[in-house]
Amino acid sequence: MTFPSHRGLGRRLFIAGALAATAFASAHAQGDWPRGQTIRLIVPFTAGSGTDIVARLVAERLGPALGTSVVVENKPGAGGTLGAVQVARAPADGYTLLVHSAGHLVNPSIYPNLSYDTLKDFAGITPMASLPNVLVTSPGKFADVKDLVAQVKAKPGGFNYASAGNGSATHMNAEVFRLAAGIQAQHVPFRGTPEAMTEVMGGRVDWFFAPMVSALPLIKDGKLKALAVGTGKRSSVQPDLPTTVEAGVPGSEYLFWVGLFAPAKTPRPVIDRLQTEVAKIMAAPDLKDRLDKLGAEPFTMPSAQFDTFLADETAKSARIVKASGIKVD
Repeated sequence: MTFPSHRGLGRRLFIAGALAATAFASAHAQGDWPRGQTIRLIVPFTAGSGTDIVARLVAERLGPALGTSVVVENKPGAGGTLGAVQVARAPADGYTLLVHSAGHLVNPSIYPNLSYDTLKDFAGITPMASLPNVLVTSPGKFADVKDLVAQVKAKPGGFNYASAGNGSATHMNAEVFRLAAGIQAQHVPFRGTPEAMTEVMGGRVDWFFAPMVSALPLIKDGKLKALAVGTGKRSSVQPDLPTTVEAGVPGSEYLFWVGLFAPAKTPRPVIDRLQTEVAKIMAAPDLKDRLDKLGAEPFTMPSAQFDTFLADETAKSARIVKASGIKVD
């Protein structure tokens, strides 16, 4: 009779124990999570921002769906990187999550010394909503998009455009448009959207890709003129407004979205549960009505598809940053 060596037996016992522990952890996460414990949604921007608004709309419904409390915590700073690093370093147990935007994928290209890896240190759960930007000018400055492009081409460098900060969604949208249109103009970054819109209304800055949620009241009051939306399809709140592509600038579409992330090693059953519940929330007709009033639209996908989307969009953002020379001062 042959007996196993102590080393071989120990190895098999170790492997069996590890597999059992993994199975237990997975079953525990799927069966008991969230166990009545509070879930924190970290928003790396100020209260009242588009990302924050979407986070709070979801949080108020996600808590009852999971049978626990869900709270939003704002951790603004450094283009959203301060809140992101907090979540990257948090326990991967499903109780600390990140609500970030398309800017999450821009940051690796403009912050060379990030202390986290955007793709490796986070698990994508699902996008939640898309928030279109709208190309606005002061009334009477340009007749339409073709007129803007024609005037700027006739006087290279003689016009300027605003953003809510270097690398922001408003900046990225403007650069995609500028590169696609083949025009040269001076970029003027501001601390935020309100400051940028004030300067555009006053005619001191020529155009701005403003968040629809912020610009819509001023457009309706006639203080800003909307020329086009920056997304690939028209906005439901301004259906007569063309996209920049329809207005004659192919390749100028830019998708700004808000999504939900978890630390990378969060158990798959937790990721799947969150994705399922958020998809249900975003599909509710009354929530869509609330998003419509903000100029936003539901935008969800399975987590595996979201991970592929994140990798593709990160590469695309890097190309835009390189082509336009975006830098953080």
